[in-house]
Amino acid sequence: MAMDFAKGITEFRWHGRGGQGVVTSNQMLGKAALAEGNYIQAFPEFGPERTGAPVRAFLRISKKPIQVYAQVYNPDVVVCIDPTLVDVVDVSEGLKEDGVLVINSDKDPKAIRDRFSFTTGKVVTVDASTIAMEVMGRPFYNMPTMAAAVKFTGVVAVETVVNEVLERYPGKVGDLNKVAIDRAVKEAKVG
Repeated sequence: MAMDFAKGITEFRWHGRGGQGVVTSNQMLGKAALAEGNYIQAFPEFGPERTGAPVRAFLRISKKPIQVYAQVYNPDVVVCIDPTLVDVVDVSEGLKEDGVLVINSDKDPKAIRDRFSFTTGKVVTVDASTIAMEVMGRPFYNMPTMAAAVKFTGVVAVETVVNEVLERYPGKVGDLNKVAIDRAVKEAKVG
């Protein structure tokens, strides 16, 4: 499913915890959109600035200059990197009816849909936790979760995201992230 750029701005809201790469993945997707000729606006929102505290980040992607200067209240896409947050925060709050909810979860999309009573849009799940541990040996869930969001929104090409990741992380770290991204694109489920 590609998002409809004709309507104007595509807005993302990201959820995770401090230290999980929420801000980094938000920036990487923004850089990929910029590389494809879009206008972007990417910014984080921090509560208590400490590792493990809930963090949100926002991203706007548009074919035209962006004139909005506020947080994203009604996102087209919500990406939740930390699966424990679904029991603490209503990550679907404000999500547009035809939006896309992307969750790092080993659950079927229907279970997530039922959990949030999200009846009309797309629900995407990807077991980014397992992918990260098996590929990188560390809990870096952000890139596989971002890959699932890219696949099912089509806001940018997966290859563009991979190029941005490899540029930021040359060598082994970038190569491992590429493997995790490729695997997430193959394993993500939509319902």
